Amino acid sequence: MDLSEKQLLQTDLLRKSHPLNSAEDLDALVESLAGSRVVMLGEASHGTHEYYTWRARISKRLVEEHGFSFIGVEGDWPDCYKINRYVKNYKDAGEDAETVLRNFNRWPTWMWANWETAAFTEWLYGHNLSKGKSQKAGFYGLDVYSLWDSLDAIINYLEKEDPEAAEVARRSVHCFEPYRGEDDGQKYARATNRIVPDNCEEEVLALLKQLSSGAPQHNHDPEAAFNAEQNALVAVNAEKYYRVMMQPGPDSWNVRDMHMMETLDRLLNYHGPESKAIIWEHNTHVGDARATDMARGGLWNIGQLAREKYGKDKVSLVGFGSFKGSVIAGDYWGAPMEKMPVPEAREGSWENLLHQQSPSDRYFLSTDLVKSQRLKRTIPHRAIGVVYHPERERYGNYVPSIIPERYDAFIYLDQTKGLHPIKITEQLQKIPETYPWNV
Repeated sequence: MDLSEKQLLQTDLLRKSHPLNSAEDLDALVESLAGSRVVMLGEASHGTHEYYTWRARISKRLVEEHGFSFIGVEGDWPDCYKINRYVKNYKDAGEDAETVLRNFNRWPTWMWANWETAAFTEWLYGHNLSKGKSQKAGFYGLDVYSLWDSLDAIINYLEKEDPEAAEVARRSVHCFEPYRGEDDGQKYARATNRIVPDNCEEEVLALLKQLSSGAPQHNHDPEAAFNAEQNALVAVNAEKYYRVMMQPGPDSWNVRDMHMMETLDRLLNYHGPESKAIIWEHNTHVGDARATDMARGGLWNIGQLAREKYGKDKVSLVGFGSFKGSVIAGDYWGAPMEKMPVPEAREGSWENLLHQQSPSDRYFLSTDLVKSQRLKRTIPHRAIGVVYHPERERYGNYVPSIIPERYDAFIYLDQTKGLHPIKITEQLQKIPETYPWNV
């Protein structure tokens, strides 16, 4: 891109930007999202304070002003269901949000066990207190990783409701016991990739069929049967995910996003034909994969799948990004969390263009962006995962994207900082364990 073309592009961006200094500045954005059945709010990392707080502000308004039914997040179903029970004030659901979130033990714990999520959880609890049973807004996890926790939840449920069925389920679950451990299913994955594979597919399918045949309802938790069925579905798809995760190609990614899409669809059906969902996930899941180089690799994601299923006019995809700052992440999978620097976005990237245009927080609506043909080009767009190496930033961490086609709106935050984990490690002693719940 030569200098004159870059200047024209920045002029386009300046004309189409909306300032973002307070919640009131969200009026036009919220209005544009309100008519959708599904609103997906992204993030460029899983460890940035501002992504969580701005998603919370948008979500509050969609719930309060436009009746959205639930929030679905990139988290494990069993852990997030504990938040759902708390915000709906079910019996024995926990004393406060911090207590509930301290139960999140699977790495990366900071992704949901943080004060930003605690603040939103307490707000949602307070919002629901004055609502009838069917009007309470929920909080659910869409992800597929929780094989062991979901299997345990099924057994615990059946032991209370149907001891005979629990014994049958225990025999099914026994197939997995040799692989139980703290390696997130990798031991099972390795076993299923031997020359003579050893897998438990038939057992989990039988378990799902058993749960789907009908389960009694809890008076103290009207969603208990749905929760049990969903845990069985997680077990089925987690088994499939771990079975293919060691294989090259897109299969494991696609199994995961298809599961998240299936869970979203189940939740919308469960909440009724007028239900509306808010989704919190990484940009790589939210932004339509067809507008990125992911498509060439055979990858799809929940943003694409939702647009295809419900129609583009019923799904709003909102991306997030920043120019520089800090982030909570790990040096490798399972590593202690650290507060890491996020260097300035590289030259020619989407984030660098926005910073050069005007280093201030603002947002863009796709309806504005698509009017500029100069913006309908492939531009590198930063993506930071839970494993991050800032020193390698210039050689990776960017997804080539056509921004107006990938998102319906984009929120740009020039400088951001790492979020505030509830569980503090030695590397994070400078982060206080008390954080104002003001998101």
